[in-house]
Amino acid sequence: MTARHRAATAIAALPAIGLDALTTEAALLTRVDRKYVVPMDAAASLLENLQRSDEVPAALEIAGERELAYRSVYFDTPDLLSYRLAAHGRRRRFKLRTRTYVDTGAAYLELKTRGARGLTRKERDAYDLDAADRLTAEARDDVAEALGAIGVEPGRADDLDARLQTLYRRTTLLLAGDVPSRATIDLDLRWIDADGAGFTLPRYAIVETKSPGQAGAFDRVLWRAGHRPQRISKYATGMAALRSDLPRNRWTRVLAGPFASSQNTRKDASCAA
Repeated sequence: MTARHRAATAIAALPAIGLDALTTEAALLTRVDRKYVVPMDAAASLLENLQRSDEVPAALEIAGERELAYRSVYFDTPDLLSYRLAAHGRRRRFKLRTRTYVDTGAAYLELKTRGARGLTRKERDAYDLDAADRLTAEARDDVAEALGAIGVEPGRADDLDARLQTLYRRTTLLLAGDVPSRATIDLDLRWIDADGAGFTLPRYAIVETKSPGQAGAFDRVLWRAGHRPQRISKYATGMAALRSDLPRNRWTRVLAGPFASSQNTRKDASCAA
């Protein structure tokens, strides 16, 4: 049995929880996120071990599915302003994407901005599924206003276009305890740039934990297994893996480790989009 099959089997064996119950138990409006890049065989073992823990986590299930398909399209300017602001650690920066929940057909426009005082603001609005690969005139107006609020020239909103898309299957877990926490496990990861080139990471999972401040139960499980949080952004790290000419110091560790395997899996992925 492959590690991917083991992971799917372990996910299917967990008790199920619905979206409303998950939100009620662990809304986590104020939270700390930690990200880990975990080899697939290790991820499968972690999931199997969770079934034997004192408090077995529940897996989000929607319409009978526990591995839900996600598609995100990231927007940036021709000179990659959003990427470069993040790569250089600028206090004022932004990230813009559409996120499509493929199984339900719902789409959202998500804008994250950080201003001069370091405060992060995230806006999320329902979006036309048919426009998920482009920005509508109304969306550009809203983005221009948000950019101006953090000191970025509002006119740059007119330059934004789709630069990268990511596709993956996500499982969301609710971990019980004195303070409930959540974790997501992203599998079958794929990146495709605007020119159709892309890569996959079939031998890795991206795990993200979400807890209110202190480390949650799954963080401790990961630490005991020897895994530590890493700096990773699906957009920025994906762009850096695809383009060696971009500044990349903020993601050197993950690019030299798990994402180094992307060098061997790059291909024209336009037909797979």
